[in-house]
Amino acid sequence: MPESSGETETDKTLTGRQQRDQGHPSSHEIVSLISQFADDHLALVRNISTGLAVAGVIVIARSIKLVTKFQAVSEIPARFIERNISLRGRVHSITERGLEVEHVPIYLPIVSSLLSKDKGVGSSPMLVHLAGVELTPEGKVWLHKNLAPAQTVWLKLISREDDMLHCLVSQSGPGSMWSHCMNEEVLRLGLARTAPLVGVLPDSRLYWRLLKRLHKAEVKAEKKGRGLWEQDSLWERASKAVRANALFRLMTRMFGKNSE
Repeated sequence: MPESSGETETDKTLTGRQQRDQGHPSSHEIVSLISQFADDHLALVRNISTGLAVAGVIVIARSIKLVTKFQAVSEIPARFIERNISLRGRVHSITERGLEVEHVPIYLPIVSSLLSKDKGVGSSPMLVHLAGVELTPEGKVWLHKNLAPAQTVWLKLISREDDMLHCLVSQSGPGSMWSHCMNEEVLRLGLARTAPLVGVLPDSRLYWRLLKRLHKAEVKAEKKGRGLWEQDSLWERASKAVRANALFRLMTRMFGKNSE
């Protein structure tokens, strides 16, 4: 019995599909081949994966300047200051203008050594001012005693003015996990007065938040009579009032002449 034309076409279609399948491996076979290659060259695959991961970290670190060491105030990106990023630093010295602090970037094994550009170059400290604070002479002496050279501090960036950074400076006490803000500390001890925040818009939330925080520390010193807010005793105030009295001065001069 002769085969129908439909069956003949079906057979041809199946035959053609089998030939194509034989010439082109299926997706399952491709996956199997890749898996077999990975098993046979496991060390190579691991090295490639590690290399790609390191390359990705390097690209990200370079783009956000994660491990970049800033040698000058002008090198700090504007977005760091706008976002009030905190930088780690090492105190070099304390001058009349403020603190001289060397930036210490975050260290990442391999990545830091690959991206480091300052090998063999001397460190260049940046000038840092305690934001919103006007130190008294006693306050400067206190800073000299409490911020030793090479001590690590954290700088919360507030604003930039020419070659100077205005920051909230924090340090950790000996054997303590917690850090305290030096700006607030000098105000709390009566060793400084609050001052306008340079480079911060007066109508911004940052301005009023910082001003409230610093003013609170200053009020504590004033209430407790610390530092520049220290008050004379009742006897000392009475003595000054008597000496300032015109009648008392007149009597003093009269008795002085009589004694002569």
